[in-house]
Amino acid sequence: MKKNISILSKISLILIRVYQKSFSALIGRSCRFAPTCSDYALIAIKRYGFFKGWYLALIRIAKCNPWGPHGHDPVPKNKKHKEN
Repeated sequence: MKKNISILSKISLILIRVYQKSFSALIGRSCRFAPTCSDYALIAIKRYGFFKGWYLALIRIAKCNPWGPHGHDPVPKNKKHKEN
């Protein structure tokens, strides 16, 4: 995870959490993937920062459709990223 997280990343993470607690809670789990697309976005933004994180999240969201793939699809590991 990036230690110095930008203000854009912080705002994005807050907005995604608001989405998860409100809209997503109301409509129920409908994502075809694990982790869910919103969790994927949280992880990607924390791991890669605002721009690359959102880029990865938007590609993932585009794949989340009835004719697309499904199942386990984790955020790619950053070569510099160390799992704790």
